[in-house]
Amino acid sequence: MFDGKFRAGLDQTTAPVGRKLVAMGISADVLTASGLVFACATGWFIAMGYHFVAIVMLMLTGFHDMLDGAVAKASHRASQRGSFFDSVVDRVSDAALLGGVAYWITAHHHGQLVLLPFAILTTTFMISYQRSKAESLGLSAKGGLMERAERMILLGVGLLATAIFIPVLWLMLVLTAMTALGRFRRVWQVAARPAPAPVVHRYVHHAGRLRRSVTRASRH
Repeated sequence: MFDGKFRAGLDQTTAPVGRKLVAMGISADVLTASGLVFACATGWFIAMGYHFVAIVMLMLTGFHDMLDGAVAKASHRASQRGSFFDSVVDRVSDAALLGGVAYWITAHHHGQLVLLPFAILTTTFMISYQRSKAESLGLSAKGGLMERAERMILLGVGLLATAIFIPVLWLMLVLTAMTALGRFRRVWQVAARPAPAPVVHRYVHHAGRLRRSVTRASRH
């Protein structure tokens, strides 16, 4: 949701910061890697029950994730390798955060509740996979209620108080599942549409000159 509606405004805000970081010699890959370090630290603080510290670390993780793209654009070094690295690190970061949540749950709750963060992680990975697979097929699969920025914000809200932590996790699971189902539905509908007919170029002789006639191949 934020990625679609607020991306342009966010890019304008972070662009000057990205240029300053480039001037300081900081690369996008460095920010991506350091963001993973902060994510792992956040997961550890969650696991140990230091949730207010975890909120601060989660914010720092988000800043790294937000600025690595701005640095890549400012340095004119945006590449497929950098995009791949960023995507993989995001998935590992998600696993580190929810792994910390799972550890905390095992220490404070009994029964099968520990499966809750793993269910969130599964639906989170499904959201990312659907986008990657759709884009590999030339389709778009962006948007939804619960993309990565929203998940991090909601996790931070849950960390504010132990009493609301588990209910917030249930809400996160419901919203991520809705996002995954919504993306599947949109891609399914778009993929069902017939592909546009290929353009055929024909050259015809007209008034002593060859002119190109553009038509679309008929379908049978």
